[in-house]
Amino acid sequence: MLELEKDPEAKLKEMGLSLPEVPKPVASYIPTLIVSNFLYTSGTLPMENGKVVYTGKMGEKNNVIETGYEASKLATLNSLSAVKNALGSLSKVKRVVKVTGFVNSSAGFTDQSKVINGASDLLVSVFGENGKHVRSALGIAELPLNALVEIEFIYQIG
Repeated sequence: MLELEKDPEAKLKEMGLSLPEVPKPVASYIPTLIVSNFLYTSGTLPMENGKVVYTGKMGEKNNVIETGYEASKLATLNSLSAVKNALGSLSKVKRVVKVTGFVNSSAGFTDQSKVINGASDLLVSVFGENGKHVRSALGIAELPLNALVEIEFIYQIG
């Protein structure tokens, strides 16, 4: 495993990004759970100020790949915010292990992987080589609150 090149929070700032407030759970669950040296997140939505910003289905209306990509980035920022809240600092993340992305998809939409690239690309930009991870990108008929994406993450911590 490589050492982090730069503090992840400094890297986010350099990219012109900031961590939003940790979204409040919308049902009966906790945002993160630490087991041994792994931190698991609940499914994370593209939320700001308590509201889902990106809604609907990919393949309908104005939901083009770029919109889904941005929704995935925002969901990832929300995840990182929950991680920081749990650990005190993103520098305690040693590696991004797994990303599971669910894409609210209309019939015939098959570019889920391009949508979830928004999450993957952001993680690699923030954590460098340690941001590379295994991944699944799935098309789903419906998501909570009509969110465009929901993403789960597993991080190795230490």
